[in-house]
Amino acid sequence: MSVDYDPFSEEAMRDPYPLYRRLRAESPIHYIESFDAWALARFEDVWTASMDDANLTATRGTTTPYLLTRVLAPIANLAHMDPPAHRALRSELAPFYLPRRVRSLEPVVRRLVAECIDRFADAGVADVVEELAQIVAARVACIASGFPESDAEYLSGLVKRTVARPEGVVGMSEDGRAAFAEKEAYLGRLARERRAHAGPPENPLDVYLHAQIDGVPLDEASLAQHLILFVNGGTDTLPKAFASAVLQLWRHPDQRREVAADPGLLAQAVRESLRFDTPTHFMMRSVVCSFELGGRKLKPGQPVLLLHASANRDEREFDAPDRFDIHRKPLRFLSFVTGTHRCLGAHVAELQLRVMLEELLRRFPDYEVDLSDAQRARSEFIQGYTRLPVHFQRRARSGAVGSV
Repeated sequence: MSVDYDPFSEEAMRDPYPLYRRLRAESPIHYIESFDAWALARFEDVWTASMDDANLTATRGTTTPYLLTRVLAPIANLAHMDPPAHRALRSELAPFYLPRRVRSLEPVVRRLVAECIDRFADAGVADVVEELAQIVAARVACIASGFPESDAEYLSGLVKRTVARPEGVVGMSEDGRAAFAEKEAYLGRLARERRAHAGPPENPLDVYLHAQIDGVPLDEASLAQHLILFVNGGTDTLPKAFASAVLQLWRHPDQRREVAADPGLLAQAVRESLRFDTPTHFMMRSVVCSFELGGRKLKPGQPVLLLHASANRDEREFDAPDRFDIHRKPLRFLSFVTGTHRCLGAHVAELQLRVMLEELLRRFPDYEVDLSDAQRARSEFIQGYTRLPVHFQRRARSGAVGSV
């Protein structure tokens, strides 16, 4: 029987990896008849397509709304822009995400992590998604973007409602759409209040307030759409990535002991976890003009799903790809995408994941995961654990956690 792939099927939303394996083997450039769309499952095809700005466009959307409705969003954001406009705006934002600038956030991240761990250290158990990663990710997203840190919990709650996928609902729920509208209104107000700021940009929010697209300043609605990217990326994807890293190190105790003994291995462990269980399962493009790929003819307007999570398990690119191995040093991987739309906040994400793992392992190197009480998101898009209870012994000493 030929492989059948639908990103909204229960099989794809709950555990798509067996399905991805079949796609790579049997139908790597797969036509999805129900959506008149294509899905690319192999690494090389996804890598190449990610850099193909001539045949593919991001302007019709990079997530599922266009796939479902074929209706273009009335306002574009950075993710929905092509060069040269995308390149011009991104170049203004890039200085705030350079490695040197990101490193200056490390003391702040470490302090936030210490505060979270101190709050649950004596309890013997904690949900490391809600009680650690979600808090740190939301607050760092606000700090790095120029939003009030005091609004982190509120924004995190809106994002959770937006991405929730109840049983029987395809795409965003009614409550999710309401939360999205509330998020837009909040960000519009925030931009309006910040416009009085004079002087050079101090953060990404200021960049947008000073930016012009085709010579026209961004209005309040456009600003809100652009700023949504900073909220969503920081508060939804990163906690799921952290939960996966905690889980995989627990499942591989020998590797966990290595990392605990040598924090220099943490960067590799983070990247391997992101490869092994990539939170963002696909990003989307649309065909600009007819072209052939692997003998298949793609037509204008058709959506193309770039299956990053499948590509990161491709046997043609990685040796034993279904094996978790912190010593793997791949030349390429797709967890932060590549090409024009490579994740702008990649360095910020890696910093947070590294510090959270470092401090958790320093305090509780022998933690135990309770999978019986864990919860994994049911989603076609951003997948991973939304709840991951971890048991540990009481800490040996109290006080703030410092640098190792």
